[in-house]
Amino acid sequence: MPTPKASTLGISGLYLLCLMSTSPLLSQTLYVDNSLDTEGCTDYQPVIRRCGTGDAVAFNSIHAAATRVDAGTTVFIQPGTYTGGIVVRRGGTASEPVIFRSIGPGVTISGSGENRDAFYITEADFVQVDGITIEDARRAGLRISLSDHVEVRNSTFRNNGSWGIFSDFSDYTLVENCETSGSRTQHGIYISNSSDYPTIRANRIFDNAAAGVHMNGDASMGGDGLVSHAVIEKNVIYENGRRGGSAINLDGVTDSLIRNNLLVDNHASGISLYRIDGADQSHSNQVLNNTIVNGRFSRWALNLPSTRDNRVFNNIILNKNRFRGSISVGLPVDDGFESDYNVLMDRFELNGDLPRSLNLQQWQDLGYDRNSQLGDLRYLFVDRTGGDYRPAPNSEVLDSGKPLTGEVVDDIDGRLRPYNGAYDIGAHEWHP
Repeated sequence: MPTPKASTLGISGLYLLCLMSTSPLLSQTLYVDNSLDTEGCTDYQPVIRRCGTGDAVAFNSIHAAATRVDAGTTVFIQPGTYTGGIVVRRGGTASEPVIFRSIGPGVTISGSGENRDAFYITEADFVQVDGITIEDARRAGLRISLSDHVEVRNSTFRNNGSWGIFSDFSDYTLVENCETSGSRTQHGIYISNSSDYPTIRANRIFDNAAAGVHMNGDASMGGDGLVSHAVIEKNVIYENGRRGGSAINLDGVTDSLIRNNLLVDNHASGISLYRIDGADQSHSNQVLNNTIVNGRFSRWALNLPSTRDNRVFNNIILNKNRFRGSISVGLPVDDGFESDYNVLMDRFELNGDLPRSLNLQQWQDLGYDRNSQLGDLRYLFVDRTGGDYRPAPNSEVLDSGKPLTGEVVDDIDGRLRPYNGAYDIGAHEWHP
């Protein structure tokens, strides 16, 4: 269809034609409303969701709004189901981010249109996504590529083809208070390709075919081949890994902090630190105050083929599979490996050419977990069968932990540590 001549449009028509171009808007607030019967308007009224009575700029698709954003733009999205395949190529700044935010619940992006990913942020720094549900993408619900300081909050990613959230070559990614579930072939959240300083906080991650959280430096793709300075904290991660892949799976991850996570009934390992694709083994990491209760047919609760300078303190590390156990470490065990003040089961493994099983006493004779103790699932928690993994009033985890001032200052629910002068073991600190 030919472009209408300017002489037939009038002043308002000329302005609307400008809005429909690919140039960014001067306005810093845009609306998206799929109930509009036009592509967009400049007289939108958000309260009644109509054009003709207001003064706001609105579009009927998220994709159209995404092509008009610039630094400082907030895109408010009205409830409704929108088609995926959205691409964001313009970002903001630290003081003026680009924000895509729902107006209340009920904003859903379904499918990925003609693209692989439903929502794709590429070469666009300082972008925020808040309050959106993304489902049924062919590959990733949300992909973050070559984009730093992207923040994803309060959003749901479900039943996507490969991953709920996937990042590559992107630093300072934040995923907070989200839900990722039902990834059909791979992971809930996947941080890849030399992406440094990611934070994965307070998410609910479940029922993904492979890992709950997977981080992979992937040296073959370029960069330094490491994911460094990650923080993985306060997440509830369960029922992942039917196709393999740990609840928290770390390949070539260094100088990172894994704390205050609750990992329950995962089908492969609980936490794994290793090297397959990374440029170096996973080293110089801290695994602190996590609660791990692996599933009945699972692998090791804590799987450490890479032990170099890794520290394991104040964790509950248990397994319903009695043919596996608490901790498996690869040989040779590095001199910098430390593990203590944990609650464990009576089974460990030295994993070399000829794997060797140990009980707690034999493990302690090697110099590990000398202040740790055995725990019984039946008595540790308030109501394990009901999903309440807070410590029971007389649990052995109470006041039995190592002081970790500065490294662990609160628990999975934000309650201060320590409560009674001494640290509790596990993700929860007992408070009356």
